[in-house]
Amino acid sequence: MNVLFLCTGNSCRSLLSEAVFNHLAPPGWKAYSAGSQPMGQLNPRAVALLQRKGISTEGYYSKSWNALPLIPDLVITVCGSAAGETCPAYLGPVLRAHWGVDDPSHVEGSEEEIEAAFEQAYRILRARIEAFFALPRNVDLRPELDRIGTLGVKC
Repeated sequence: MNVLFLCTGNSCRSLLSEAVFNHLAPPGWKAYSAGSQPMGQLNPRAVALLQRKGISTEGYYSKSWNALPLIPDLVITVCGSAAGETCPAYLGPVLRAHWGVDDPSHVEGSEEEIEAAFEQAYRILRARIEAFFALPRNVDLRPELDRIGTLGVKC
């Protein structure tokens, strides 16, 4: 299975998702990330966070969805709503889900507050990816993907 984590800038949340997914993925499963308007560089805080967690960032870069090497089986958008983001819409014939996470790179405040926002985004995305991998292989993915997309959201 090939999964695309899609966002606007492809520098932070989609990168976190791609790296965590690939770190945890069983053989034959691969994640990619891309953006509709890529920043052209990875967020240094996101890269440092992944490195602290022991997750490789080698070979990852900020790229456009036009540069994908294949058509994914599943597209998961990870844009949040706090900054009034417009999530890109992947129009290909694939299964789609939305796992919105607010962008920690837009958080202002002390170093501790900013780092806490990055940790929170990482924890939410990791919990969702772990829940995805825990699904039985014969389950109907559509409702499960929607359910997983609500994990970690405060009501």
